[in-house]
Amino acid sequence: MPNTLLTPNRPVGIVGYGSYVPRYRIAAREIARVWAGSKGGLPVKEKAVPGLDEDVITMSIEAARNAMLRAQIEPAQLRAVWVGSESHPYAVKPTSTVVAEAIGAVPHIQAGDWEFACKAGTEAMVAAMGFVGSGMADYALAIGMDTAQGKPGDALEYTAAAGGAAFIIGPAENALATLNASYSYVTDTPDFWRREYQKYPEHGVRFTGEPAYFQHITSSSKTLMAELGTTAKDYQWAVFHQPNTKFPQRAAQMLGFTPEQIAPGLLVPVIGNTYSGASIIGLTAILDIAKPGDRILLASFGSGAGSDAFDITVTDKITLRAGLARKTQEYIARRTEIDYATYARYRDKITMK
Repeated sequence: MPNTLLTPNRPVGIVGYGSYVPRYRIAAREIARVWAGSKGGLPVKEKAVPGLDEDVITMSIEAARNAMLRAQIEPAQLRAVWVGSESHPYAVKPTSTVVAEAIGAVPHIQAGDWEFACKAGTEAMVAAMGFVGSGMADYALAIGMDTAQGKPGDALEYTAAAGGAAFIIGPAENALATLNASYSYVTDTPDFWRREYQKYPEHGVRFTGEPAYFQHITSSSKTLMAELGTTAKDYQWAVFHQPNTKFPQRAAQMLGFTPEQIAPGLLVPVIGNTYSGASIIGLTAILDIAKPGDRILLASFGSGAGSDAFDITVTDKITLRAGLARKTQEYIARRTEIDYATYARYRDKITMK
């Protein structure tokens, strides 16, 4: 097999990162109370819900500002702002231009919106690696953010949540963590979809596990490690896409990773599935506690379907910029619980026209 790794022409890495999780939470037991009359066998404890004044744009701005604080660069130094999401607030009007304007990066900037279901965020990261790695830019901002949708009473409603993360990709010499290589595995596997004008997405139920999630996550991870000559034991941490609690745990076991290696990045039990931000927000939680020299495997998943895997090494600059922005666990700890009626109002599930 030919070399399939994606490696930049010049070394690049994560210069700054930031996350955002809304404060409002609805417990899974509350959803079950309304629709199932049961409190047992729930996939998560609770999920994050955006407020009436929050959407992908506002949340992306918050995460981007945190990333800028850690990067310690000026907005004018950015040459791209890319936002990956499956819940952009406008059907025709970019999210990225509003984010770029809000953080002061306009007008000399390339901007664009990305979409690949739950891996739109890592798709933007791969592009940023190429943009910076080619020498066309010194810094590029890649964001994965969602206010995910879930049909009332459907299994997705228990996990479909809101939140995400932002990463500034730049030269390796300025990076908190180097992006050593990436590998993408993609097939036409229609496990999840939403047609135009359809309010809620549909899913293939158990089909979303095999041949969708597990085939793509394990294939991307195995190929990346085979090309690099690494095994699970070479990594201190691993992060896999988190549609629920069981899938990433099983994927880790299939690939030889221990529960301890994935524990810090496994956030879905308390914030739900943040879709385009689901794997990368887990990466921010690990970077918040990582030490210089730690090696991280990140593997995203996007329905339709594909997976982007990354090999990442933390540098000594991680300690120099600690405390410059709010940590992911701080957002998680900041919570206000709401009932189903409030949730339905916040998510516009009650149609008034």
